[in-house]
Amino acid sequence: MSQNKTGTGKGSREDLMSEIKRSREQREKTYREQALKLFPWVCARCGRELTGKKLRELTVHHKDHNHDNNPPDGSNWELLCVYCHDIEHSKDADSQWYGENAQPREQGSAHTDKAFAGLDALRKGKKDG
Repeated sequence: MSQNKTGTGKGSREDLMSEIKRSREQREKTYREQALKLFPWVCARCGRELTGKKLRELTVHHKDHNHDNNPPDGSNWELLCVYCHDIEHSKDADSQWYGENAQPREQGSAHTDKAFAGLDALRKGKKDG
């Protein structure tokens, strides 16, 4: 007689996955809230400031890639916009894919151009005139 292991019991794969997801969401909520209190709401790579509804695009990146390393002083975190966060994690995937031939980027070589710098001043001048 064979036993049916379709995942309908209490210890099913779906239950386990939803528990892992709940645990991760709770952990992220805690350290995200801490990081948002510690750091300015600016992407550490591109310098984009995120407020209001856009604040949800600001993510906490673990510098050592260990999501369980959450010191209260935030020394393992940096706030990155979702775009820079994706780029940061794609660097790891590239190095795994290409191995030793992957060229690591230098620290601080992220985007530094601020295409809209001074736009506020131009807009204010236009309103005054």
